[in-house]
Amino acid sequence: MLELLCCPSALRTDILTWICRRINPKFGTSEAMSAESKDPDGLEKKIAAMSQELMLCKADDLDLIKGKASPQRQLGFLEQLLSLVSGSSGHRTDAEALLCEVFAAENLPHLRQMLQPALDPWPAHVEALYEVPESALKPGEEFPDVFDLLQSTQTQLEQLQSKCDFLNSAEENPAALSPSSLRLAAGDLQQQMMTFSHLYETDLRVYCSREPPNFSAETDLFQRVQQQLLACNTELEMQKEICEASGCVSEEVKGLQTQPRYWSRGEKHTLRMSTAVLHQTGQ
Repeated sequence: MLELLCCPSALRTDILTWICRRINPKFGTSEAMSAESKDPDGLEKKIAAMSQELMLCKADDLDLIKGKASPQRQLGFLEQLLSLVSGSSGHRTDAEALLCEVFAAENLPHLRQMLQPALDPWPAHVEALYEVPESALKPGEEFPDVFDLLQSTQTQLEQLQSKCDFLNSAEENPAALSPSSLRLAAGDLQQQMMTFSHLYETDLRVYCSREPPNFSAETDLFQRVQQQLLACNTELEMQKEICEASGCVSEEVKGLQTQPRYWSRGEKHTLRMSTAVLHQTGQ
C-alpha cells in the first residue's frame, strides 16, 4: 500500500484523478483532457491547480502530485483530499435522509394532497352572485377605462401601420418574412459573426488591448506646423507659376529668332537675317 500510494505510478495518478472527480464532477472533462494530452504533465498540473484552490498545496508543487515527496507529506495530502470527498458524501446522506422523511408513510397523505390539490365547491348562494347573464353587459360596460384604452391603442396601431410602407409590402409579399428567409438570414449573420470573432482573436485583439496614446497639450505647436506647411505650399505654387512663365518667354524668344516675321526686299526674314540685311545696306 505504501508503494502504491507514495511512489510515482500511473495507478497513483488514476487514484488522484478519481478523488478529484468525486470532489468536482467537471474535473478532467473530455475537452480539457484532449487539450492537455499534448503536455505530458498536463494532468498533474491540473490536479495541482485544483489542490491550490482547495488550499492544500501550491500550483508548482508537482513533486507532491507525482509521488516524489516524502511519504508522510503524501499521506497527509491524500487524507485531506479524502476528507473533502467524505464531506460531499455527508451532504448526499443528508439529502437521502430528507427524501426518506418526505416519502414516509405518515407523510404520504400530505404529499398526495400537495400533488393533487382540490377545493370544495362554492355554496349555491355564493355561485349565484357570480352568475351574470351574457345579455346584461355589453362590450366595454364592465371596464370602460380599459375598453377606451384598447380602442385608442388599436387606432394608433392602424395609423402607424399606414405610415410604415414595409409592413404593407410584407403583407403583399409574405415570402419576404417567411421562416426559410429568416433562417437563411440568421445563418448568414452567424457565419459573419464567426468570421469576425476569428479575425478579432487572430488580428484585432492585440490592437484593441493597447493603451490609448497620450496627446500633447501644446496645440500651438500643431498650429505653427500647419502655418509653415501652408506657406511652403504657397511658395511651391509661386515657383511653379514662375517656371511656366519662364517657359512661355523662352518659347516666344525662340519664335522671334527662328520664324520669318519681318519684310526685307520683298521677302520675309527672321530677326537675325533682317539685322544682317540692314547692316549690309548701311555699308
